[in-house]
Amino acid sequence: MRITLPFVKHPVAIAPAHDRFAIPATIEQLLCVAGLFWALAGNRTFFAATLKDRDWSSPGTWVFALTVGIGLVALHVLAVGLVSTRWTIKPVLSVLILATALATYFIQTYGIYLDPSMLRNVLRSNPGETRELLSWGLLPHLLVYAVLPLALLSLVQVVRRPWRTALLVRAALLLGSLGVLLGALLLVFQPMSSLMRNHKEVRYLVTPANLMWSLGAVVAADARSAQAPRQPIGMDARAGASWTASARPRLLVMVVGETARAGNWGLSGYARQTTPQLARLPVVNFAQVSSCGTNTEVSLPCMFAPVGRRDYREAQIRGSESLLHVLHRAGVQVHWRDNQSGCKGLCDGLSSDSVRELNVPGLCEDGQCLDEGLLSGLDRRLGGAQGVQMLVLHQLGNHGPAYFRRYPAAFAKFQPACERDDLQHCSRQEIVNAYDNALLYTDHLLASIIAKLQARAQEVDSALLYVSDHGESLGENGLFLHGMPYAIAPKDQTQVPMVMWTTPGFLGATGIDTACLRRRAAQPAAHDHLFHTLLGLLDVHTALYEPTLDLAGGCRAPAP
Repeated sequence: MRITLPFVKHPVAIAPAHDRFAIPATIEQLLCVAGLFWALAGNRTFFAATLKDRDWSSPGTWVFALTVGIGLVALHVLAVGLVSTRWTIKPVLSVLILATALATYFIQTYGIYLDPSMLRNVLRSNPGETRELLSWGLLPHLLVYAVLPLALLSLVQVVRRPWRTALLVRAALLLGSLGVLLGALLLVFQPMSSLMRNHKEVRYLVTPANLMWSLGAVVAADARSAQAPRQPIGMDARAGASWTASARPRLLVMVVGETARAGNWGLSGYARQTTPQLARLPVVNFAQVSSCGTNTEVSLPCMFAPVGRRDYREAQIRGSESLLHVLHRAGVQVHWRDNQSGCKGLCDGLSSDSVRELNVPGLCEDGQCLDEGLLSGLDRRLGGAQGVQMLVLHQLGNHGPAYFRRYPAAFAKFQPACERDDLQHCSRQEIVNAYDNALLYTDHLLASIIAKLQARAQEVDSALLYVSDHGESLGENGLFLHGMPYAIAPKDQTQVPMVMWTTPGFLGATGIDTACLRRRAAQPAAHDHLFHTLLGLLDVHTALYEPTLDLAGGCRAPAP
């Protein structure tokens, strides 16, 4: 800027205040600095995984670490360089710096892997769940790894070049980065290929490449599913003979638990009695149940699909109708009530509501509700029951990290309990105490449902089936929460509780032998069994039904 000053013959060039502190840099310089920053500040967990058990006294270890680091720089320069221009470079880097800071905090704090399923789970979280994860412990991490780099980036003034020069320099940088990346991979090919072959999940620790890859995979998958309607399944579904043979209406209540792990389930042998009310009831407890996934986004759709973990195909499951649509097609009156993050498309086009919408007095606060809100109107439903019905209740359950928010004060039995959103400020025992208190509340919820069903047993043949979607890590081996890649997930995240209860009338209508069912419950089971077991319990016939996967199939008296 040129300004004419009094008593001065010639204009004087004076830089504006904001220009005096500007840092001139080319796009290529910015990309290289960002790549180096991410390699050093964003990949601590990745380096820990790749360098595990290596001898630091060996020069080969240092060469390996340096080569991997150079490869990380080249990878990110190449990936970000492909989508950056003079106008977009600073916004792109700003978003990636902030996202990387958040990602590294949760990777390092909870031991998570940012694969597509985990990122989808994050993107589908409701505001209440997100708030609980944004604890004060995150603030100093963001100040160092986001605020400071962003402040420096704001001072950068991108240097303009003639377009031909810019094109040539950019092409040289990208080709050079590709060459360096390939060279680094060749130098460490043998150890890295062995690591990636045996531990494929490690690649989802490379930050921010994991964010870019997983986000792209999620967006592409969602775009494909949005372009085509869900494929109908079970078009041949029809009601079985027991529908007309029974004089009373029939109701199956399925409670989908959240983040309850079998290891802390009292009925399954846990040292603490976290299920005291259920222990006094004639329930059938399935003690060895494996989940389909380690997060809700995977497990929930899979639980209601004819193919489960044994033949898991995400695109097929997400692109098809669910069990609920098959039941509805046969004439079952289906209703989904949610107290979490929605039905993930399972109830599309069917009757549904949420506890937040009902806003039950005394149970809802700050956008989240206690699970007893799921019971609202159950007495009325039982009083007016007709035909065959299925009611699905989707719990908030033990959703972490704020376990203490999942139960009222009356269930705070195990003390001292962690009463913070940031688990890092609590001892492991305090975390377990809060988690177990939340299980006590689930026990109360299930016992309350059974009490209501039992009170109407002379009018409605009813049954309860409870099963959690996945488990939870509570600090074992430094892991917290859930969402680990299934291949390496600990049993704490994949073993879940499951309980069944029926009225005598429901047993009579379906011909199930309880003693036989208890024997079956002592054997391993999985989410894979749910689709076919529910078809059997509601006596809905379809070619999709596989008798060998019906947990009650071998305990049902043959039809006359």
